[in-house]
Formats: sequence, structure tokens, C-alpha cells
Amino acid sequence: MKPNKKRPWLLNILIVVTLLVVGLAYTAHVKNWTKIEKDSFQILSGIYFLKIPFAELDSISMVKKIPSMERINGFSVKETEKGVFKDSIGEKKVYVYVDKLSQPKIRVVYQDSLQLFLNFSDSTETKATYDFLEQKINLAKE
Repeated sequence: MKPNKKRPWLLNILIVVTLLVVGLAYTAHVKNWTKIEKDSFQILSGIYFLKIPFAELDSISMVKKIPSMERINGFSVKETEKGVFKDSIGEKKVYVYVDKLSQPKIRVVYQDSLQLFLNFSDSTETKATYDFLEQKINLAKE
């Protein structure tokens, strides 16, 4: 005779749900997800979301390093740096969505003084995004 074993179905469901949540969180944080709409540029990186209307873009440049800043919230893992920082000079919020610290970053200034540092794991995607945003700034100035 076999012993009657009850399977812990509630525990199995909990494990599966936990794995799904962890998988979704990893997918959201593993790269910067961008979306270009008619009048704005959107960035989603994990729990961080930023929407910048093209009309509010002031300047764009490529930089090798991000300046030293105080972290308000965010995280760093190997070459990834993401979060909201405080500029040490002007005490303004600076958004950093950098997938690879060793590669050049896009520095975007918008709303007169807010800054965003952004790059992607793929340097060609970073360059394409830079070219697109630079074109939008030039069109707005004309």
C-alpha cells in the first residue's frame, strides 16, 4: 500500500507566481526601453519612467563620463547605473539610465535645467537615439 501524500498546491502556486514576478522585474531592469511618440520621447527602465516632450529639449551632447553626484535612489550593478541623483552644484534632479558605463552616454538637458544621462548596451542604438534627438532639437530651433 502506498502512503497518501498531499501535494502542497498552494506552495507550488506561490513559487510559480514568485518566479514570474522576478522574471518580469529582471526583464524591465535589464535594459532601457524607449518609445517615440508624435510629440515626446519615453524611457522605461525598471521602476523608473520618464517622458520628455520634444518641445522641452534644450540641448544634447555625448559625454564619456557622468559627473559625480549624490544618489537619491537607484542602483549600480557592474556597468549598469540607474536611478535618480542629485546634482552636487545646482541641487537639481538628474536621471541616469546607463546600461554600460564604459561606453559614451547621451546627456540631454530639458526644461532649462533638468538632465538625463542615457545609453544602451548596444553602442549603435545609443548613436541612433542621439542622432534622432539631435534632429528633433534642430527642427525645434528652426
